[in-house]
Parts: sequence; C-alpha cells; structure tokens
Amino acid sequence: MHRFTHRFTALLAVLVAASGLALFGISNAVAHPPAGQKPTIVLVHGAFADGASWNPVIERLQRKGFTAIAVANPLRGVASDAEALDARLAAVDGPVVLVGHSYGGAVITNVKARSPKVKALVYVAAFAPAGGEAAAQLAAKYPGSTLGETLAPVPLPDGSTDLYIKASLFRQQFAADVPARQTALMAATQRPIRDAALNEASGTPAWAGIPSWFLLAGADKNIPLRAQEFMAARAGSRATTTVEGASHAVAVSHPNAVVDLVRRAAG
Repeated sequence: MHRFTHRFTALLAVLVAASGLALFGISNAVAHPPAGQKPTIVLVHGAFADGASWNPVIERLQRKGFTAIAVANPLRGVASDAEALDARLAAVDGPVVLVGHSYGGAVITNVKARSPKVKALVYVAAFAPAGGEAAAQLAAKYPGSTLGETLAPVPLPDGSTDLYIKASLFRQQFAADVPARQTALMAATQRPIRDAALNEASGTPAWAGIPSWFLLAGADKNIPLRAQEFMAARAGSRATTTVEGASHAVAVSHPNAVVDLVRRAAG
C-alpha cells in the first residue's frame, strides 16, 4: 500500500509539472504574438443597432483568416463608451484595426489605446468628430438628415432619454436597401442611444495620430453624405470609398465593400 501511494504521488507530481510547462508555453505564446500576425478586427456598432449588425462583415473576415470581434457598445455617452472599448482592447493580444459605424465612429475617435496596438481606424458611415464636437452637431452640419423626425423617445429615471427609431419608419430611415423582412428584425432588436451621448463633446481625436480609412454611404439619411465627406477629408483619410445608393446600414447591405476597405487598412 505504501509503495502504491508513493508511485501515485510521483505520477501526480509529473502530471502537475507537465501541466505547468504546458500552461507556461501557452502563456508565453499569448504574451509574445508571432511576427507578422494579422491584426484583430474590432468592430463597434452605433445607435439603433447591436453587434449582430456586423455579422455579414465578420463572416467574410473570418473566411479571409482574420479574427473579428464585435464589441457591445453601451450607447450611454462618448467618454464612458470609449472607456468600455479601451477595457475590451486591453484583453486583445497583438495589433488591432478599429472599425466604427455611425456613433461607433465617435467612440473609436475617443479611444485611449494610442499605442502601437491600434494600427488603423476605419469609419463606416460614421462620425469622426474633432475635439469639442458632438455627433448631433455634425449630423446637422449639412442638410439631409431626417433622423430627428423618426425618433421615439423613452424617458429614463435619471431624467435623460433613450432614443429609438419608430419601427414603422426604421427601414426607410436606416436601412432602405436591406430586405424588408430583415429590417423588421433589425427594428425589433435595435438598441437605444441615450440622448446625451449624441450631444456629448468629443475629446482629442485618435485620427489625429492614427491612420484612418473611410467608407461613405451615398444615400445615408442619418449622416448626410456631405458631412461624411467633410469628416473624411479633415481626418486625412488614407483611402475613401463611396458606396452609391447605400443606406446608413451599409455594413449590412454592402459587406464586401466594408471588408475590402478593412483589409486595406489592415495592410
């Protein structure tokens, strides 16, 4: 019995040591990514959408060998949403390409992870504010946005308001080039944005120090095309693609165009 116990103890020690070595190897692999590693594509949705709005883009990126993550954007306020994104980026190993749609563009603009980790910013029918600017201000800079008249406000206990797009107007406002059956689901699952978030002043823009790429939606009723062009030019966009006739939901209706631009930004 004593001999069996001794053998069992010795075997257990060998297994623990082997496990420790394996874990050590895994830890080192995570801490030191291989040279030439493809960047992780981190996608940030905007108002009236959720992470699933990136599904067509993610499917195509995965087929091309990229790791893609759609983060849950709280839609509560620019600074706090950017902090939430920073926390998520801290858990991503290796280089990152940040992609923002709509209000998500304001969030990636305020990201604090200005280390070599974030190698590129991609704006998809998105806000790219300068310091002190708010999303609502930029949407109104040029004529063409009809968003305001489609909104359904829901008062919150703290005195602020959540904003939804009325389900009956969702397709014509947000996703006119997406099949009606699909937009009915998008309207039913939309996530609201707090009104204060659209009026919160942006901080120092990340695009001032990180290269940016822009995809513009030609028939956008949320952010007029002229406003998108203005922001792309001001940010010094490395490449700007305009999808003629595309709605604000261009990542859903034209995912290939989004993926092509993301690949260019990823190098």
